[in-house]
Amino acid sequence: MNAGIQGATFTVVNRCQSTIWPGILANAGSQPLDSTGFELPSGGTRTFQAPPSWSGRFWGRTGCQFDPSTNQGTCLTGDCGSNQIECNGQNAKPPATLAEFTVAPAGGQDYYDVSLVDGYNLPIVVEPMGGSGGTCSSTGCVTDLNRRCPSELRSACPRAYSYAYDDASSTFTCSGADYMITFCPSSTR
Repeated sequence: MNAGIQGATFTVVNRCQSTIWPGILANAGSQPLDSTGFELPSGGTRTFQAPPSWSGRFWGRTGCQFDPSTNQGTCLTGDCGSNQIECNGQNAKPPATLAEFTVAPAGGQDYYDVSLVDGYNLPIVVEPMGGSGGTCSSTGCVTDLNRRCPSELRSACPRAYSYAYDDASSTFTCSGADYMITFCPSSTR
């Protein structure tokens, strides 16, 4: 597939030891993807197709409890405040580790980063697949900062976006790639 012409495919992977509920928020001017929030069991994957020029973010919600008959409930971290499994245009409540993307039109460069600006709740890695150019490499934060805070904050995740305007070492570019977003990448189930 030529991702640059058709946008980008995002594959969300859960390697955490328990279920997570990823949330997705399209930025203003971008259409929502097929889902804005969903349940993803340990070991599960789900794929989304984003059109060219799509921009938005993915994050993981943890400790969620949803009523099976109404799909209403809340999450301990990353809750989007919709009171539903779908986030319906609502953003993550901090703390939440974010994977942020701007998909370029054909021939342009995508921009992506893993952001800790809104805090940290889960380890996450973004890996471009099949792209070229720019700084087309994986990024993220694989260290569990909740277990190593606060001393690790200085060097645990040098490739993650950790404060506003942290562009020099934390924003990546790639042309024509698809992306794999892996939660808890170093976990063994």
